[in-house]
Amino acid sequence: MSNFPHFLSVLSQGVVPTVELSVGGIILATIDAFAAGLLSRSRFRSVRFAVRVYVEGWRGSSELVQLFWLVLVAPTLIGLHLIPIWAGIIALGLNVGAYGAEVVRGAVDAVPGPQHEGAVALSFSSWQRMRLVILPQALVEMVPSFTTLFIQLIQATALVSLVYVHEITYQAKQILTADYPVKDDPLIWAMVLVMYLILAVILVVIMRVLEWGLARYAGRVPQRRVQMASILRPARLRLGRT
Repeated sequence: MSNFPHFLSVLSQGVVPTVELSVGGIILATIDAFAAGLLSRSRFRSVRFAVRVYVEGWRGSSELVQLFWLVLVAPTLIGLHLIPIWAGIIALGLNVGAYGAEVVRGAVDAVPGPQHEGAVALSFSSWQRMRLVILPQALVEMVPSFTTLFIQLIQATALVSLVYVHEITYQAKQILTADYPVKDDPLIWAMVLVMYLILAVILVVIMRVLEWGLARYAGRVPQRRVQMASILRPARLRLGRT
């Protein structure tokens, strides 16, 4: 435990790159997921086919291999030279975005048919139907799935250490290659685990607040309030009878 302050100082240097990878990947994944998810419902078969190729291609291949392609193969193949942290953001964002596209498509398709029909009856254009009626309801259903995907993205930032981005896992490896006793290894990895856990918890809190705000915007009663009402209603009935 005497080395704890030093370990914490070294590992903390990897927090900023990890946050940059996570935030950049989440932003790219969100944009990509909505673009691909909505385009997958296009009336043009060629567009739907292109989206399906992307989704299945990126979901079906390894994030690590995709990262190596961007860093090692792309410069030789097409002359594209990316800074490793940008390659990590692109690889993580596109991979998670492919999964997210299915979340968006499924949530939009799950909106009840009468909602679509009501929007048509009001003479809304397709864009107005999507923006004013469909998406506000679908977004609430998307948040739990996106929360899981974004947590997985944070965990996957550890892969970017293999292309020498100095994130948390890379910093841990630097400590392990130094002359420290083997007995310190559990402490080092426990600190790494806690750091990733803290980032995940922060994300969950943000997503819970977002879900609550979207539910209010869509006019939905929070689930906890519904459950509480269902518990209290029988009690009130019993009290009224006594």
